[in-house]
Amino acid sequence: MSHNNTDSYDPDWQDKYRDAVVSAGEAVKSIRPGQRVFIGTGCAQPQMLTDALVARGADLADTEIVHLLTLGSAPYAEEELSTHFSVNSFFIAENVRDIIQRGLGDYTPIFLSDIPQLFKSGQLPLDVALVQVTPPDTRGMCSLGISVDIVKSAVENASLVIAQVNPRMPRTHGDSSINVLDIDFLVPADTELVEVQPPGTDDVTRQIGQYVASLVDDGSTIELGIGRVPQSVLQFLGEKRDLGIHTEMLTDSVVDLVESGVITGARKSIDRDKVVASFCLGTRKLYDFIDGNPVFAFHPTEYVNDPFIIAQQSKMVAINVALEVDLTGQVCADSLGTHFYSGIGGQVDFNRGAARAPGGKAIIAFPSTARGGTISRIVSRLSPGAGVVTTRGDVHYVVTEYGIAYLHGKNVQERALALVNIAHPEFRSTLFREAIEHKYIREELASVEERICSGTHEFHTTYLIDDGTLVDFRPVQMTDEPGMKDLLYALSRDTLYYRFMSRMKWVPRKQIQDFVFIDYRSEVSIVATVPEAHGEQIIALGGYYLDIQTNRAEVAFIVKDTWQNKGIGTFLLQYLTSIARRHGIAGFTAEVLQDNKPMQAVFNNGDFRIQTKLHEGVLSYIMDFT
Repeated sequence: MSHNNTDSYDPDWQDKYRDAVVSAGEAVKSIRPGQRVFIGTGCAQPQMLTDALVARGADLADTEIVHLLTLGSAPYAEEELSTHFSVNSFFIAENVRDIIQRGLGDYTPIFLSDIPQLFKSGQLPLDVALVQVTPPDTRGMCSLGISVDIVKSAVENASLVIAQVNPRMPRTHGDSSINVLDIDFLVPADTELVEVQPPGTDDVTRQIGQYVASLVDDGSTIELGIGRVPQSVLQFLGEKRDLGIHTEMLTDSVVDLVESGVITGARKSIDRDKVVASFCLGTRKLYDFIDGNPVFAFHPTEYVNDPFIIAQQSKMVAINVALEVDLTGQVCADSLGTHFYSGIGGQVDFNRGAARAPGGKAIIAFPSTARGGTISRIVSRLSPGAGVVTTRGDVHYVVTEYGIAYLHGKNVQERALALVNIAHPEFRSTLFREAIEHKYIREELASVEERICSGTHEFHTTYLIDDGTLVDFRPVQMTDEPGMKDLLYALSRDTLYYRFMSRMKWVPRKQIQDFVFIDYRSEVSIVATVPEAHGEQIIALGGYYLDIQTNRAEVAFIVKDTWQNKGIGTFLLQYLTSIARRHGIAGFTAEVLQDNKPMQAVFNNGDFRIQTKLHEGVLSYIMDFT
C-alpha cells in the first residue's frame, strides 16, 4: 500500500509541460556522436530511453556510456556496437561484465562518494543524462524515487537531461526531487520498474549472518552492502532494539524489520527516526512500502557515503564483502585477479566512516571458499592483478562462517593466525605453512601445525555471575597467545605457584603456546572471556588432556585473581565435565598442592566419586564421573 497521501503527481502534467513531452525516439535525436551519456542507476534504469539510444547506434559513433550499477538490459554493451558505444562503468554489473573483461569497455575505480565531484568539477563532464522519475507534482517537482545516489548529481551537471516519466515510480522523501523545468525532454512511460528478488541464503551465509549479527548492539546504525552475505544478517536481528539504517542500498528484507519495530532509528545521532538510503534493489513490495513513506529519506551519494557524515553516527556498523583477503589483511573486492568483477563502491566510504564513529564497527564478511569449496578466499598472497580496495591499515573485523577475526592494531603474525583460524579447515595447514614461508609467522611455530584447528561450535557457552557480568566460554584459539600471556602475567605469585607448583618469575613462551595450540582430539582447552573496548579479555583458562590407557583426563584451570570467588572455577569444571562425558571419558585426574584449599573445595564439591592420595605435600585426585 502506498503511503503517498498528499504529494500525488499532477494529473494534468502532460498538458502543462506539453512543449517538453516527446517520444523516446524523438528525445534521443538530440544526442550527437562523440558525446558522453549517463544512464540512470539500479532498478531505475530508464530502459525505454536506453533502447531508443541503441536504436540510433548507427548514427552515434564514439558515444561514451557512463553509469554506476544498472540492473536492466544493456544492449549497448555488445561487441558489434563497440565502435559506436564505449562503456565506462564505476561499478561492474553482470550486464556489462563480459564486455569489460574482454577489454571492449572500461572500468573507473573510484570511491562512490567521489563520483559527484567528477561531474561537478568538469573532470568528467556529462553531455546527456538519461534518467527515470515520477510525474511532476502540483509544485512541478519530480522524484528520483528508488535511485537517487549519483543520479541527482548527473541531472544537475549534464547539458541535456532526458527523463522517462513513470507513474509507477515511488515518490520518496529526503533530498530526492528535481524540478521539472530542469528536464529538457519528458518521455511518458507507464512501465514496470526493474525488480530484484531478495537474495537467497544457505547454511554458510546464515552462519556468517549470525556471527555478524552478534557484533550488532542495540541502538546500532547499520549499513548493508550488496550481496547475499550482508543481507543474510537481517534475519538474525529480530531480537535487537532500536536499530537504525544509514546505507547505500535497501532491499525487501528491511520491510519486516521496520514493521516489527526492530528498526526505529530512535537512537541515531543524526537523521533520527529516519531510514536513510540512496537507492533500492528490490521488488514492488519494497517500492510500495517506501512510496510517500516519511520514515524513509533518500539522499544523494555525496551525503549518504560521506565518511565524515557516517562517522557522526554512534555505533555505526558497516557490513561489506570481499572476493579475497590475504593474511596481512588486504581486502580485494573488485576484481578476480586481472579480471574486473564489480567495483570499489561504498566499501571504503563506510569502512572508514564506521571505524571512526563512536562505538563503530567496520566489518568485511564473506564465505571462506569459492568455486564449490575448491579454493580459499583467504590467501597468503592476493592473486596477480587483484586490486586492494580496503587496505591492511583500514581493515577491522573479518568474518567467515568459521568465526570472527579482529585485525586492527594487530601485528602481522597476529593477523595471519587470526585469518588462518577462520579459514576453511581444508586450507588451514597450507595457509599456515605459507605464512611461515613468507615470514608472517615465526618459524618456531612450525611444530604446532598439526594442532591449528579450532574447537567445535559445541564448546561455546555463557555464565552469568552474581554481579550481572556475562562471561563467555569458548575454545582456545591460536590467536589467543597475546591474551593468554596477559592472563598469566597478571596472576599473583601464589596463584602461579598453586597452578604450576613452582615459584615462577616468568612464564616460558613454550608454556603459553602449549596452552594455545591444541588438537581437540586428546585435548580440550576452554577460555573464559569478558568484553573490552576492542575485543575481549581472557580471565580464566581450563582444560584437560586424555590418558588413553586409563580413559581419564588430567584436568587443570586458572582464574585471574580479580575474578576468583565468583563461581567461575566451579562453572568451568562443570562445563569441562559435560564435554568429557559427551566424549566418553570416564573421569578426571588432578594434582593439587595440600595447602591449595580453594581448589580442593572445587573438586570435592563436584559430581564425582573421588579418591585422593597425599604424597610429599601434593594431593593426587582420581575423580570418576557418577
